[in-house]
Amino acid sequence: MQWTSIVAIYALFWVVSAFVILPFGVKTHDEAGVEKVAGQADSAPVNFRPSLVAKRASVLAAVLTFLYVLNYAYGWIVAEDLILWGPGMKS
Repeated sequence: MQWTSIVAIYALFWVVSAFVILPFGVKTHDEAGVEKVAGQADSAPVNFRPSLVAKRASVLAAVLTFLYVLNYAYGWIVAEDLILWGPGMKS
């Protein structure tokens, strides 16, 4: 596998990881016991830290990319393993 492919796969995993990690650890003003600003949405986070989300997404994306590249090299799971029904099924 070329290194540019690995970088592209890492970028895809990073975006997905960021969206998966985004809701963890975020509290609303009501949950934190902090006064809301006038006109603020009830669901607005009080402690949103994008740098922490980016760091966690980077680590998760690195692990997932590493596993993906290992699977590519050793062929643990191939496309035929993902066919659950239909033609080609052995009985």
